[in-house]
Amino acid sequence: MVPARVVKPSDRNLWENQLTDASSMRRPHPYVVLAAAVLAVSWAAPLIRLTVAPALAIAAWRLVLSSLILLPLFLRGTHVAAWRGLGTRDRWIAAVAGVALAVHFASWITSLRLTSVAASAALVSLSPVFAWALSHLFLGERPNRVQAAGIVLAVAGAAVIALGGARTGGRAVLLGDLLALVGAACGAAYLVIGRRLRARLDLVAYVTPVYAVAAAVLLAWAASRGEAFRPFAPADWAVFAALAAGPMLVGHTGFNYALRYLPAYTVNVGFLAEPVGATLIAWVLPAIAEAPSATDLCGGVIVLAGVALTLSGGPRAGAESSPSGGRVSDEAR
Repeated sequence: MVPARVVKPSDRNLWENQLTDASSMRRPHPYVVLAAAVLAVSWAAPLIRLTVAPALAIAAWRLVLSSLILLPLFLRGTHVAAWRGLGTRDRWIAAVAGVALAVHFASWITSLRLTSVAASAALVSLSPVFAWALSHLFLGERPNRVQAAGIVLAVAGAAVIALGGARTGGRAVLLGDLLALVGAACGAAYLVIGRRLRARLDLVAYVTPVYAVAAAVLLAWAASRGEAFRPFAPADWAVFAALAAGPMLVGHTGFNYALRYLPAYTVNVGFLAEPVGATLIAWVLPAIAEAPSATDLCGGVIVLAGVALTLSGGPRAGAESSPSGGRVSDEAR
């Protein structure tokens, strides 16, 4: 009889490390996903400019289509069981995230009707400022000095872009800027909540209910104003579908993926690169051809420098972590 091999603690640790490394190799790196998400959401503002549909209708159908695409995935596997395993309080918190996402889209898309793409995208991208405070208050997370400097620098660049546009407009432009700022605050709340719940839920189990709540709120809101079920042109539906497939499913879902590995304020800083991409896309698209000013270009350079500084000052992003700083258990994956 062959004697059983005694497993030494050192051998067990080696095997566990190998399994962890293999698991990490299979996962996309959070920064790679974050970069793809930024590129995807950068298309949102230019796409919205290509339709004359009401703002609430755009936001509603964007979320409705995204939810319908995700629903078959949610109903398969363990996603439903994971959602049901949440406590009642956490389900209500997820619902609050959906409402915050709905208000974020409604206020921001409305702002695009009143102010420039550059100013609207810049102001709504100030959500890291709100996320910084909310993360500290509710998650106990705060940036280190390098990250804080990067956030401040990126926000300063966004302010340069926004102020440059505000000088050329009147009261309507200022209202648009205010609505974009409301969108920034709600966007921060949505991601901070996601940072908390993503520690216990996989990506599909989290985003599907949250997107569905946002879709229901926006559709009811738009219907109450007579905007949801108008006979939209095929071109409008094409824009709704493009917004769902790109900025929503790739962009926002990519941000929610990164929330398992990175603090909410770090993920929010990725949003600050959006106005740069949105401005460039709006410039090169013949249907918009909105050329950036020298102020926009200067602010964009500052924003990108701030984003790079924030990401370079963060911790290693290969390991999953909970908001309290611990590793996420295998059961939560």
